[in-house]
Amino acid sequence: MVTRELTVSIDAMGGDAGPGVVASALTRTLERQPGVQFLLHGDEAVLNPLLAKFPKLKGRVTVRHAPERVTMEDKPSQIVRRGQNTSMWRAIECVKKGEADVIVSAGNTGALMAMSLLQLRTIEGISRPAIASIWPTMRGRTVVLDVGANVTATAEQLVDFAVMGEAFAHAMLGLERPIVGLLNVGSEETKGHDAVRGAAHILREAKLPIAFHGFVEGDDITQGVVDVVVTDGFTGNIALKTAEGAARLIAQYLRQALRRSLLGMIGAFFARGALNTLRRNLDPRASAGGIFLGLGGIVVKAHGGTDAIGFAGALDMAVDMAKADLNARITADRGAIDPALEQAALP
Repeated sequence: MVTRELTVSIDAMGGDAGPGVVASALTRTLERQPGVQFLLHGDEAVLNPLLAKFPKLKGRVTVRHAPERVTMEDKPSQIVRRGQNTSMWRAIECVKKGEADVIVSAGNTGALMAMSLLQLRTIEGISRPAIASIWPTMRGRTVVLDVGANVTATAEQLVDFAVMGEAFAHAMLGLERPIVGLLNVGSEETKGHDAVRGAAHILREAKLPIAFHGFVEGDDITQGVVDVVVTDGFTGNIALKTAEGAARLIAQYLRQALRRSLLGMIGAFFARGALNTLRRNLDPRASAGGIFLGLGGIVVKAHGGTDAIGFAGALDMAVDMAKADLNARITADRGAIDPALEQAALP
């Protein structure tokens, strides 16, 4: 566990709303994380006047000038070659140099992953990083990964994702022994493509220190059947976007139904407590966005269109991950399973 004062490196120019959201979010985070320092990377001419409006941030925030920014339209393959002067690159660089413990950005996801992978590399033994997301379920919360970093994944890479997701759920969700499942088109052992069936074989036969449930289907995610759902980034991203769209649809239908008549509006008034709880549960700001696992440094991606509340949530998650020394746990767990992986030949 990390006990010293933590430093968070922030890409202050990323996201749709820009640095105004970041400055407001810092005040919220400092109320919950009073011992944290922040390094803001971006245009000094923009950031300094914004920070001046928040006197509580004085002495806790340092601005480092970065003359350029990564846009949402930039292609990762191009920006990594010419992006060394961007706020995103500089923010990652601080973690690489050991000047900060974690980076948070609301910017271009592909560029953030490409830059982070180039500068921070991966944890020893992990071939590919993954993006994790925390989903609300009927039983609490479930970690789902990968949700976008890897279009395809081999059986061994899916096992790596299981290790990383299990470590994250243990450290961040407080689960003593998280239950892991592989997302598939059915629960039968013969279902699915070679990679997912190969990963299941390894997780069953290698006697890994992981509580493996087996295959889960799409509707099992929201039911909370397992604590960690493992899949490739193509499938996971589609599932994530579908779930987010369904949540928005339900919220829209509910608003329309309650506004349709006077009786509905009266009922909404008396049920406002329950409706506020529902609204909070469906609010995407409740999750940190995307959590990059497997890199040689902690990286948290806030939602691109988030507001101050959502960005503060991403900052809180980043600080908690650093305090839990999550990468050290992933490294230890991954090293411990190597002998078991060698003994478990694919079918």
